[in-house]
Amino acid sequence: MYIKLTRSKNHQYVQIVESYRDENGVPRHKVLFNFGRLDVLKKDLSFLKVIEKLKSIISESDNLEDVSEADIVNWGYKIYEKLWKRFGIDTILKEVQSRTRTKFDLNNSCLRMVIEHLLNPKSKLGIYNNQGMYFGLPESRLQHLYRSLDILSDYKEEMEKEIFLKHMNLFSMKVDVVFYDVTTFYFESVRSDTLREFGFSKDNKFNEVQVVLGLLIDIEGRPIGYELFPGNTFDGKTLEVSIEKLKNRFMLNRVIIVADRGINSKLNLKKIKDMGFEYIVASRIKNLPRTIQDSIFTQEGYNIATTHDGDEFRYKVMDYVHTKEALKEKLIITYSPKRAAKDRHDRQRLIEKANRLIEQKSLDLKRGGRKYIKILSSNYILDEQAISRDEKFDGYYGIQTSEEKLSAYDIINAYHNLWKIEESFRIMKSNLEVRPVFHWTEKRIKGHFFVCFLAFLLERTLEFKLRESNIESTPLKIRKVINSMNFARFESKGQTYLLKTRYDSLGSQILRIFKITPPKNLSTLKDINL
Repeated sequence: MYIKLTRSKNHQYVQIVESYRDENGVPRHKVLFNFGRLDVLKKDLSFLKVIEKLKSIISESDNLEDVSEADIVNWGYKIYEKLWKRFGIDTILKEVQSRTRTKFDLNNSCLRMVIEHLLNPKSKLGIYNNQGMYFGLPESRLQHLYRSLDILSDYKEEMEKEIFLKHMNLFSMKVDVVFYDVTTFYFESVRSDTLREFGFSKDNKFNEVQVVLGLLIDIEGRPIGYELFPGNTFDGKTLEVSIEKLKNRFMLNRVIIVADRGINSKLNLKKIKDMGFEYIVASRIKNLPRTIQDSIFTQEGYNIATTHDGDEFRYKVMDYVHTKEALKEKLIITYSPKRAAKDRHDRQRLIEKANRLIEQKSLDLKRGGRKYIKILSSNYILDEQAISRDEKFDGYYGIQTSEEKLSAYDIINAYHNLWKIEESFRIMKSNLEVRPVFHWTEKRIKGHFFVCFLAFLLERTLEFKLRESNIESTPLKIRKVINSMNFARFESKGQTYLLKTRYDSLGSQILRIFKITPPKNLSTLKDINL
């Protein structure tokens, strides 16, 4: 083991390197630890103190062979563990465990699974095999991880309610406006059961079973709750369960539900009103009565406004009544030149697809251009009337609402914030890697999704706390910096030493916000107080 200087471009870098011989007896070396740029390190007084300490440790040994190889362990996960405890999840899990016959540490097993989903997503077997990566986190047996999923499934609703109340009291969650949307999660399987079923996939996976997830979030993008449904459940059929949760389980009385057109049915809107809530939903303006459409295209009554990004748009407000259900609404129509250009571009792509299908004499129903093709005398031709009908609506968008207290502009802004739930789904599917789901029983699947919900809750809350301090970041940047908060752990003369690795300024800001004192650059086990 020795210190090596390497050059890259115009800088020298300091490394600790170990020599060895490979299976063929050829001398090799491997890098045990990278310290960083030499010119920067020379100006870092704390690093120079570490070097002096290392020199004193080594000088007490006869030679470097008395110093063990270093292994890397993460301590940054303690940030999420602190949030975990602030939500009282450890206390909730202890109460849950007291009602079961289990003897293992349920809290530790659940925390370990959540931490891995946040920092290094993998299967439960992968989590079990990766246990040495986290400093001070007790190990869990594999069967305890699986058993924990069963318990989470059994107590999901009770725990969700307790966590929601903590969220309201500790983190100032406002639920006067709630966003709702639905997505699907597929399994690499064709075996269906009571939960996994074939249905319309939002991931374009038509030959695999899936589950449907309905998610509720607040205006900051933080999760309130969720429900799992069989994979063949239509979007609009999921809403009733979710709004009943808001009313009965979370005991909310004044909420505005913001949702996309997938839940816009007269029956759903009436259910929302019957619960005492209000709604803001996208309108299917192409399906509205002709008299309403005529008013949309009449330029009288439009107001000019600008978005937060400075783009100009026009809007008008009309009274509208669902005659069958007698629902009195405001219909807000917006027109944006930017949206009109996008609509024209999207339609042109479909026309090009339609022309290709006509040339191929194929009406593949999975191809988007099908809507602009009609059959005339057994021939496929372009449907010019359909194209003309769609052209009239370029740039127009409709929002239906029962809310009377908010201004039209505030309602438009509330609806445009619906992107936050789309971002939430993207984070769950990519960063937290809810997929692939390595479970096949209903309980284990439900337990897995609750682990993912808890991980999402912690990640979104951390983002929120950063925004409160005017620090903008992303889930990927947060994951990267926490994964960089490591110790290089080595031994000398029976003593264990922990050498702290470098992390960027975002890491220092997170530690400051959560009042976590960072470890010293070089510590022994008794020095650590995280």
